[in-house]
Amino acid sequence: MHSTVCSFRTLDGVTLGVERFGDPAAPLVLLAGGTTMLSWPDPLCTALARGGRHVVRYDLRDSGTSTTVDPEAPAYTLRDLAADAAALARGLSERPAHLAGIGVGGMVAQVAALDHPDVFSALTLAGTRPIAPGPVDDDLPDHDTATMNRLFALPAPDWSDRATVAERAAASAEILGDDPTAARATAERVFDRTPSTEPAVQMANQLGIVFSKLDCTPRWRERLPNLAIPALVVHGRHNRFFPVGNGQALARTIPGARLLVLEQAATAILDTAADEVAAAMLAL
Repeated sequence: MHSTVCSFRTLDGVTLGVERFGDPAAPLVLLAGGTTMLSWPDPLCTALARGGRHVVRYDLRDSGTSTTVDPEAPAYTLRDLAADAAALARGLSERPAHLAGIGVGGMVAQVAALDHPDVFSALTLAGTRPIAPGPVDDDLPDHDTATMNRLFALPAPDWSDRATVAERAAASAEILGDDPTAARATAERVFDRTPSTEPAVQMANQLGIVFSKLDCTPRWRERLPNLAIPALVVHGRHNRFFPVGNGQALARTIPGARLLVLEQAATAILDTAADEVAAAMLAL
């Protein structure tokens, strides 16, 4: 399906790299990826667009083609990223948007839905948890220790070299239980669309480094029972980064939320699961 690549500028002067799928006149589904828009697989975007939605995926600040200032010392907060999502949704349509966030982008999506309830009509949270990076609540499973040890043991690549960056992504995916071939291909695409200025900083940021430096206060988990929009929680059964208990906790906390566990998936949404996930999202 044909897509359109463009940019959107918020009133605060932030430029967001955007890609659109589907008929602009149809109801809007806003997809906010974890770092770059490619966190959301093409087959899922296409399936949603074929279901009659105007699908928009975009790069968060300091990643991809969006505004880059200093990813290693961001002068903004998680709530600012949430405000970006709301601004984009308002700019694209007068209708409330279905907002989706994956991984750390799911944290942004939760805060956006809570802080801007008039802007969003539905919420999908994939492979995420209801608290910020750092110490976890007693009822939430933390990152798998053995998996994290293996990830941290990987040598840092030359972030300016496409091949070594792609190989690092493949190695990380294998450790996480994802498809190394798909991860390598996505990393190559991310590298190719990353601006040539400061490529090492940008590529490092796209592994989520910036989220360990963001101000993610105050806590939002206690506000989740106040959500009054349909919600879908999607989680891979074999997710070792955010184990499935995090998704189960989200579904228990958000009133009326549906939990969809992808039995064959880890952290990434598999292309083979695109139709199943799209159907669940379209049903909200």
